[in-house]
Amino acid sequence: MRFNTPTLCFLILEIFGPLAFRRFTFLFASLLCVFAQDDWDIRSFHINSTVTSRYATTIITSRVANSRNESREIEFHVQIPKNAFISRFRMFIDGQVYDGVVKTKEQAQQQYTQAVSRGQSAGIVSSVGRTMEDFKTSVTVAAHKKVTFELTYEELLKRTLGKYELQIHARPMQPVADFKVDVYIYEKAGISYIDVKGGLSTKALANAITKTHADKQAWVHFYPTVDQQKTCDNCGEQGMNGDLVIVYDVNRDDGLGDIKTSDGYFVHHFAPSSLTRLPKNIVFLIDQSGSMLGKKIQQTRSALLHILNDLAEDDFFGLITFDSSISQWKRELVQATSENLEEAKVFARNIPASGGTNINDAVLEGAHMLNAHPREGSASILILLTDGDPTSGVTNPEIIQSNARRAIAEKFPLYCLGFGFDVKFEFLEKMSLENNGVARRIYEDSDADLQLQGFYEEVATPLLTDVTMIYLGGTNLTKTNFSQYYNGSEIVVAGQITDNNIETFVPEVVAISSNRKVTFSNTKPSVEPSTETVAEGLLQRVWAYLKVKQLLEKEVLLSGPEKEKVKKETLELSLKYSFVTPLTSMVVTKPQENKTEVLHKPKEGKRQRGYDISFKHSHGRGRHHSLLLNSNRPTLLLIGRNHWGV
Repeated sequence: MRFNTPTLCFLILEIFGPLAFRRFTFLFASLLCVFAQDDWDIRSFHINSTVTSRYATTIITSRVANSRNESREIEFHVQIPKNAFISRFRMFIDGQVYDGVVKTKEQAQQQYTQAVSRGQSAGIVSSVGRTMEDFKTSVTVAAHKKVTFELTYEELLKRTLGKYELQIHARPMQPVADFKVDVYIYEKAGISYIDVKGGLSTKALANAITKTHADKQAWVHFYPTVDQQKTCDNCGEQGMNGDLVIVYDVNRDDGLGDIKTSDGYFVHHFAPSSLTRLPKNIVFLIDQSGSMLGKKIQQTRSALLHILNDLAEDDFFGLITFDSSISQWKRELVQATSENLEEAKVFARNIPASGGTNINDAVLEGAHMLNAHPREGSASILILLTDGDPTSGVTNPEIIQSNARRAIAEKFPLYCLGFGFDVKFEFLEKMSLENNGVARRIYEDSDADLQLQGFYEEVATPLLTDVTMIYLGGTNLTKTNFSQYYNGSEIVVAGQITDNNIETFVPEVVAISSNRKVTFSNTKPSVEPSTETVAEGLLQRVWAYLKVKQLLEKEVLLSGPEKEKVKKETLELSLKYSFVTPLTSMVVTKPQENKTEVLHKPKEGKRQRGYDISFKHSHGRGRHHSLLLNSNRPTLLLIGRNHWGV
């Protein structure tokens, strides 16, 4: 089938950024161009990222030529971080620029429904990974013509285990002569170290990587030659396939932290060092139902043994297993002495797997165990691991959530780990958020035990509890209360400065450390304005990003008019700052014929799925797995995050 003019699909990209707490990884992008190598010639492949005050703006640009004597379909396939918001998408075709416009989800739904009512086909291809989501579209390019794709997304980097990671996964599926990755990092506090790791940081590619570090700035460039793109690990005639991971951290102090101000906005990064570790009281709730039988229970035992080895002697701990009923290793918390730890390991090695899933009783018993053992100057933590929905005892999710709220009473966080895809993740997410915790999926893979251990490491060293961020002269603040602060993490707050009067802006942090109240404040009478160059509007976008993320979390917990009010505020911010969120879609219109294709991405909690899609052309012949149109009518490309239940 020949196509004489460029065409573009109608695409709805569903990118649901889950609210689950995760091991932080900043995923720059993965550009995958799946094609017959004879058909396409990728003239350039560029990733350019600028990181300022932990906020990364990444632009992926790919210029592709159709070198054949006939029209060919060209696919643009990018993987972006789950936590990122797409803020711009453009295509350059035959001298024309096609810009995306962010609109409400309802408008997108209406256009989608109209397309379907006209008999236009709608196909679905869904996939979701641990840290990334897909963006995919295609365009039919005339013989010897070119197309340039440009995608921009934004993300606030999270500090985990004492570092930030910028991960680039490159797989263009053919060697590219003009292949460049450029990273620029600016941190007001100063960059303490920077390193380059990953599968592409090998001897074969060593001279393709340049790294420069100068106090507050760092540059990383990755310019592999065509030959290098064929000879690296996992590379070949189809080009590069691997990861480049840039790891860095910033200088820390024991005071108020790093505060940047500009254009009437501020961003405050708080991560004091040299604090005394708080002893912890921790209870593990382990699902031993029949669905855990086999590898899952084996990996759980392995992770639990590793975690027990990491407990400090001044920690107190408890183990509760549950199936249709609950079983306690000890009826109360015990100190992590060598004798108790050895006895606990024997218990852990022999955890069986059978029966149903009584989550309600397990959570209530764990909360009771912690409440019965109050210790001043310590931090209490409740961790639930389950692979399925409640099937025994109380099975109504809303009743379980209500019971958990009453039992915990905001005294300590509840962290929920969902093992695999059989668990109702939304249930765990809401229960965690209601109790100052987070939910995280544990993927059924060979490293599931390492995922469990990694999560524990993030919360293993509490340094502060009851953290309150106070900003006299500040308004429109993001979240300011945090139940606990852990070593290696970071608290970030953004907001506006009242009347842009920095002289009256006074930040302060109050928390509990080692059984005493501590206050972090500025030794100077007011915050000094940032003298370094800050891109116009940058801090405002950081504020908007954080605000939208936190409003989306808040919406999960509400219902009725309150939920609608929060939803309205979230939508207004998403539209104002052109963020593609669960409430918005990005629409690109260009001349086309009469076919419409749709690409949906599942939200967190959905199993990875793939759909075989067949689209009919005007000549009646079908094509499979294609995302292109042949039409003279306007065609729409919609990029969105799913709330449509697809």
